[in-house]
Amino acid sequence: MTINIKNFLNDKTKLSKMGEFQNLKQIDGLEMSSTSADLYGNGRDDLALFYFKNGANYASVITSNSIVSETINWNESSQKKSIKGLLVNTKNANTFTGKQGKESLDIIAKNLAKNLTIKESKSKEGISETVRTKDLIFASTGVIGEQFPTEQIKEVLPDLVQKLKAEHNKLYWLKIASAIMTTDTKPKVAYEEFIVGDELVKISAIAKGSGMIAPNLATMLSFIFTNADIDTKLLKAVLKRAVSNSFNAITVDSDQSTNDMVTLFSTKTIKIGKSLSLVDKNIQKFELALKKLCLNLAQQIVVDGEGAKKFLTIKVINAKSISSAKSIAFSVANSPLVKTAVAGEDPNWGRIVMGVGKSGEIIDIKKLKIKIGEFIVAENGKISETYDEEKLKEYMAWDSIKIEINLKLGSDAFECYTCDFTHDYIDINADYRN
Repeated sequence: MTINIKNFLNDKTKLSKMGEFQNLKQIDGLEMSSTSADLYGNGRDDLALFYFKNGANYASVITSNSIVSETINWNESSQKKSIKGLLVNTKNANTFTGKQGKESLDIIAKNLAKNLTIKESKSKEGISETVRTKDLIFASTGVIGEQFPTEQIKEVLPDLVQKLKAEHNKLYWLKIASAIMTTDTKPKVAYEEFIVGDELVKISAIAKGSGMIAPNLATMLSFIFTNADIDTKLLKAVLKRAVSNSFNAITVDSDQSTNDMVTLFSTKTIKIGKSLSLVDKNIQKFELALKKLCLNLAQQIVVDGEGAKKFLTIKVINAKSISSAKSIAFSVANSPLVKTAVAGEDPNWGRIVMGVGKSGEIIDIKKLKIKIGEFIVAENGKISETYDEEKLKEYMAWDSIKIEINLKLGSDAFECYTCDFTHDYIDINADYRN
């Protein structure tokens, strides 16, 4: 196996965010590969293929943007509960590409299905069932409105299929994860496991995302794979619940992509029970692990926010409702003034007050209490009597900042995650297409 080092070189930022990675494990029934169609013109991997020889149940949660990519249109129109392959491309979103974008997917699907069928005919088991275009789904990420590079992708499909591997170690997962990056500075991977009887249930996942990040999935793709045998309906239910407090609890810049997708695949290799439902003990174990994994990936996206130097947690407690808490949390998290203050390590709590107020939610300022870290900065409608600017400045120098907003109006809460705004964000997005 060769790791394409060009995948890890990002000239959009000087900040290195390479860190520790979980040791993802092989998922039986899954084959993966990546290659370069030279979409970036620098030889980095820009295509990834996931293949399920025996098929996989799957469920997706997609963007709520009213304009979506042709890849999402393709997937949504299929209505299939089980598929055999997923092809992911970077550099081009295949959004607002009209007839050309739609026809491109048809061409690529036919060629990919043909190459996968040829691969199966040469397998030790002999000729298997023919792979059809309707057995395939797609994901794209990149620039909106540019002509889709059909021929470039088509030309490398035989190589991509030939490279498929069923054995995956930690480095191979990183190779695949790096192939789906755009402005990301690091690949994003996560892993969870638990025991059912004598069987090990595994969940391995990758994601990409760095900018155009807001609730309703943001500019991000995430692909989650499990060996647990779970039907499509139940996969969709647990995925929707896992996404609500993870991928839908993050924001980098309040912008929402046309291509967002979180997809959960079951290779059906481990039986975890009969007539499974949301109240089944083993499904509850699975859901708990899935929620942990999704939150891990979502927070990795925020940490890797374009130009980001600081990770910011906004927690709203004692609200009248979860929707009210969520509205206030994101009102603060999406404030450029709050985010730039954090970047400048300025404890300007007045901007937090502003963010709470502009949410449009009912607030009782006499009850409102705001903390930055463990420091109370405002309460009873004014600055806290214990406020210490110097100590707070020391805290603002930390890499991870916590803000707690106590409304004292109810018992509901919501926590969201964001990052600071630095000049690097402007540099990256002013030059995004180059």
